Amino acid sequence: MGATYGDRVEAGRALAAQLTHLKNERCVVLGIPRGGIPVAYEVARSLGSPLDVVVVRKLGVPAQPELAFGAVGPEDVSVLNDDVILSCGLTEADVDRVTRRESKERARREAMFRGGRAPVDVAGRTAIIVDDGLATGATALAAVRAVRRQGPARLVLAAPVGAPDTIARFEREVDEVVCPLRPDDMGAIGMWYRHFGPTPDEEVIDLLRRASGPAAPRSGPDERPVFVTAGPVVLEGTLSIPEGARGIVIFAHGSGSSRLSPRNRWVAQRLREAGLATLLIDLLTPSEGAEDDETARLRFDIPLLAQRVRGASEWLRHEGSTQGLPIGYFGSSTGAAAALVAAAEHPEGVRGVVSRGGRPDLAGDALDHVDVATLLIVGGHDRQVITMNEEAIDRLRCEKELRIVPGATHLFEEPGTLEKVAEHAADWFIHHLPEPTRPPHRRVPSAR
Repeated sequence: MGATYGDRVEAGRALAAQLTHLKNERCVVLGIPRGGIPVAYEVARSLGSPLDVVVVRKLGVPAQPELAFGAVGPEDVSVLNDDVILSCGLTEADVDRVTRRESKERARREAMFRGGRAPVDVAGRTAIIVDDGLATGATALAAVRAVRRQGPARLVLAAPVGAPDTIARFEREVDEVVCPLRPDDMGAIGMWYRHFGPTPDEEVIDLLRRASGPAAPRSGPDERPVFVTAGPVVLEGTLSIPEGARGIVIFAHGSGSSRLSPRNRWVAQRLREAGLATLLIDLLTPSEGAEDDETARLRFDIPLLAQRVRGASEWLRHEGSTQGLPIGYFGSSTGAAAALVAAAEHPEGVRGVVSRGGRPDLAGDALDHVDVATLLIVGGHDRQVITMNEEAIDRLRCEKELRIVPGATHLFEEPGTLEKVAEHAADWFIHHLPEPTRPPHRRVPSAR
């Protein structure tokens, strides 16, 4: 058994030669980091197609982290190996705990790799998922199923080398598998490369940046990490203020999400393009987040989350770069309840609230005291949450509206549905946030 490829660059060029029949299609190339990115970069460059990343995390057995019992990908997709779970005696709580932890890390790494760039839209296009090899295929399977949800016209899986039995399974999952080398004695992927060292994060980030070109969309001008003092705690956030911002929107995440949520980051970019500043903030400290990963308790502590939202609002009012900017709240899931409670208890300076797939019912009696224009957005197929929102809007006495996005489920993962959310939210905030009392400073507070 001898190495076939010198390194991942050579393998990528060899793989690209097998994909020339797709050159006239509207393709997007999606690399699986880290090792799949150098391969995908060569494929994207050959086809003249955009390159993006599809981040997947292995789910390791707690006592044997190198032994995977599954993988988790974007769009909350998880692929589990029941045989490994049973043989290792894992409980449902074990599986949930590891899945929550790796899902959060997966989101963090996705945000880091993209560097603020919006995901490339794959809807209606030929999506080519690329890895540096297919052994068991667990991570690739999570990637395939996640991308399938985004509505590509065709889905292609490509790798320089793969095990024949793994490839056979994928032929039932995708429209086409392209794999020039299919050894019966596959062994480890690295055996088919002369140089197969780890791909550093920095290389992944650099290749994605180079592939995006100078016209790539950015998450926002002067986007900076900030530390927000909210009562006795300090919270991590990301602040971005576009030139001439007319208001600022605080994102209140919920249900185990964070400032790194790809969906909320994407919506935030659209709000910035509409002239609104954004503050994406973790409502829990790192230690609280670790506890919540274990217990899922704090994400339902609405008074605590609301207190953090109010603290962030107060912080913005005293920061030189954001003084005078009217404030809006964008809440998701339990974060929507926290935003409504915060708006009811301390409405000073808050001019609008938007809820995406939220749980306003968890705001309780605070609903009767909200005096801030409130928009509730729910997916048309999210029947249970629609009922909750209908009951909540009947209790609200402020200017209010319930908008249903047709064809959308709870996470708005269907093609075009998240765009509708962003459009509705931008319209609502622009209509209800008045002109700032004075232009904000152009300095964005540093991370220290």
